[in-house]
Amino acid sequence: MALFSANNDWQFLICKKYYFGHYVYLCHKGIAIMEPNPSCPSCGHQNIAKSGIVKEKQRYKCRTCGYHFTVNKLGKRIDDYYVIKALQLFVEGVSLREIERILGISHTSISSWVKKYKVKAPVKASYHPTYKILSHNELTDFVSRKDQVTGAGMIITELGDKFMVIRWERFR
Repeated sequence: MALFSANNDWQFLICKKYYFGHYVYLCHKGIAIMEPNPSCPSCGHQNIAKSGIVKEKQRYKCRTCGYHFTVNKLGKRIDDYYVIKALQLFVEGVSLREIERILGISHTSISSWVKKYKVKAPVKASYHPTYKILSHNELTDFVSRKDQVTGAGMIITELGDKFMVIRWERFR
């Protein structure tokens, strides 16, 4: 039986054993991988059997209640820090595409967070936001110049190891 990993640490399955509710796979490089035996989402018992594959996912059947199920996909989860930063930027008037370019998060994800958390879009005014991403030294130089801090609203927020300056200036 051949079994392939994403990084090719192991390729061929030597043996498969069942120990204490887990399947243990031993490979030709001596690597042991444990796969937990899932429990039935209907009744909670771990008395299950494999029952085929559906859309490249293992399907199981509970021997207690007869319920068929597949293991839930964990998916890719984005850290809450970036969710909050994206929503802050949206509230400050930065467009979804600009937030995508700044944070590297899809604009559709940001749009779904706006809908999920019921964030209201800012009212369009005669001001428009501009942003700059600066290091600590660049930020101190920026704030020390009087022409940069007068004539516009400004907010400074931390963005990883850098800082983001958002300014609102009137359309001219």
